Amino acid sequence: MSDSGRTTQARPGARVVVVDDHPFFRDGLIRGLRQSGQIEVIGEAGDGREGLELIRSAQPDVAVLDYQMPDLDGLDVVRAVTRDGLGTKTLILSALTDSAVVFQALQEGANGYLSKDSRRAQIVDAVLQVARGQTVVPPELTAGLADQIRLRAQHSGPVLSERERQVLQGFARGLSIPELAAELYLGASTVKTHTQRLYEKLGVSDRAAAVAEGMRRGLLE
Repeated sequence: MSDSGRTTQARPGARVVVVDDHPFFRDGLIRGLRQSGQIEVIGEAGDGREGLELIRSAQPDVAVLDYQMPDLDGLDVVRAVTRDGLGTKTLILSALTDSAVVFQALQEGANGYLSKDSRRAQIVDAVLQVARGQTVVPPELTAGLADQIRLRAQHSGPVLSERERQVLQGFARGLSIPELAAELYLGASTVKTHTQRLYEKLGVSDRAAAVAEGMRRGLLE
């Protein structure tokens, strides 16, 4: 009781908007968050574009986003929030739990990712943790992330020197080593040295394989 005789109410743990295109699920989620007594749901939206506008206007602490939505999906909203520095944390709640999807969401800037099958208490805890600046991914979804990181590291382009990149691009255009040497104003032996280093980095042994591997790794885009 305050000195004036009025009860002072504590600020909720998080101000939240919920964005999901399934009204039944959205209504149940909002009800569960409010019943926690720790979360204030200040708005809701039924698609990604409306949700992004709501985030801009309401400036919530956390936006709980469905992954698959019409117009803009949850990942599009995450990208926009991150790109524009809106300050709202994002928690994706989805039926999709594939490790590649989870990895991409976190890489794009999502602060958390949960399955729609999660218990209400788990969702409430995740919202509060995300509001505090923590990254939330439950153990059952993190199991595949290490494999996903290794896989993407294997397929990411190696760091090529500018000369090695020029050699690879020349091979892609069908140039021979003497032709590359003339075009780059280098000695043939120097081009051969750059070629050998390029082969080592790509794990190949000839020009055709180098071009194919360079295309596969996105080095010739």
